[in-house]
Amino acid sequence: MKKSFLKYYLSLLLTLVLGSFTAFEARGQVDAQFSQYWAVPTYYNAGATGDTDNIRIRGGARLQWMGIDNAPKTFIATGDMPFKLMNKRLGTGLVLQQESMGLYKNLNLDAQISYKFKLFKGIFSVGAEVGFINESFRGSEVFIPDDDDYHESGDDAIPTQDLNGTTVDLGLGVYYTHKLFWLGISGRHLNNPTITFNAESGEGTNERNYEFKAGRTVYFMGGCNIPIKNTLFEVIPTFMVKSDFTFTTGEINGRIRYNKFLSAGVGYRYNDAISATIGAEFKNFYLGYSYDYPVSDISKASSGSHEIFLGYSLKLDLSEKNKNKHKSIRIM
Repeated sequence: MKKSFLKYYLSLLLTLVLGSFTAFEARGQVDAQFSQYWAVPTYYNAGATGDTDNIRIRGGARLQWMGIDNAPKTFIATGDMPFKLMNKRLGTGLVLQQESMGLYKNLNLDAQISYKFKLFKGIFSVGAEVGFINESFRGSEVFIPDDDDYHESGDDAIPTQDLNGTTVDLGLGVYYTHKLFWLGISGRHLNNPTITFNAESGEGTNERNYEFKAGRTVYFMGGCNIPIKNTLFEVIPTFMVKSDFTFTTGEINGRIRYNKFLSAGVGYRYNDAISATIGAEFKNFYLGYSYDYPVSDISKASSGSHEIFLGYSLKLDLSEKNKNKHKSIRIM
């Protein structure tokens, strides 16, 4: 890598990490980016909770932009299940996501619930989520080189102390499942959650206030399963479009699955990356892996991104005749 490019890249990275504080207010995207978005639909849409007859648990990790120090690292866990109340079908779930990037770290925890009813030979679901976002910034680790052309070491707009704050987070979603396809549209961070940080700056006791806003984000997702006649194969195309009303992007993916067991596919995220995915479903277990190769200028510094998901599903029987709602795990 040429020295001039390295200097430019380091200055750009520093600008991205610190520049959001230059007006004493940061506005950022706190949602993680997953290539296997179809594996964790409840992360994007509370209406997707309980869309199967299973207790569904998913956990995963994404290591983004390998080769770049302090690049994003994301961990996620989701769990959801259907249940009946007063003969009405509902769904409930939990989502936990933690991501670190540079000097930033955020933690997002949401509780979800959805109400479902039949519509046009499918199931229509309306869901809501409430939780909190915790955002932290390691200002004590800020380092600005003397020859940096973009920032001054004495700039009061750049925190030099560790900051931490928490606020309430709200979201809504609708989700429709049919035997031929599924669709969902949702909004996350609809209350435009704002975290206010307080920190002392300078030699005196003057207090500086910093704010971080998690921008409202809309997701539109869908997909279907297309069986290949007289074979055990099926084609599974999916798509997702997301927008925070400032930046909009989309991605598509196509997989082929054999005997509802092994799957493989490729995907494309607009102006960002191409991906390759493999997966396996055996009895109640799920395993998925994807690799992203960047097609943007970031490819000059990174070899790509890795993502892995693990999952387990436990079948529930919600029929009125069955008094025992599920079998004990110990005797399965």
